[in-house]
Amino acid sequence: MIRTALLSCALVAGLAAAPGVTLAAPASGGEQVRAATPADAAPFVGDWTLTMQGPNGPGTFNVSVKVEGEKVLAEIASDTLPKQPITSVSIADKTLVLGYSFTYEGNAVDAVVSLTPAAEGKTTAQIDFAGGAYVMTGTAAKKEKAK
Repeated sequence: MIRTALLSCALVAGLAAAPGVTLAAPASGGEQVRAATPADAAPFVGDWTLTMQGPNGPGTFNVSVKVEGEKVLAEIASDTLPKQPITSVSIADKTLVLGYSFTYEGNAVDAVVSLTPAAEGKTTAQIDFAGGAYVMTGTAAKKEKAK
């Protein structure tokens, strides 16, 4: 089921994406988007499970955010998507915006992951593939550290 959702997503995104196009963060009310600093990223540092729903069904992604020196780094993966480096880490108000791309059938597909703190310590998540050609929404849960 997850594989079907991801393949369908990639197909739609691949058809709509133009190679070499870089996506900006989704517009969300005129917020200033800027490179994330380690202080901005602090609430998001750790390993996350994103439980998402899209037009073709559910999907689960793993996102890891860390700080090395003064640089914020992140990766994303799923059962059917190998680990991908996040190439752009930004902040828009309280939302961490992670941009990356992957190749599907020879086409570059841009994706933007948004993590937004919500009420009661919850975090909402959205993945926007190919400038809105396919959007998944859901929640992000921080994984407990091994003791």
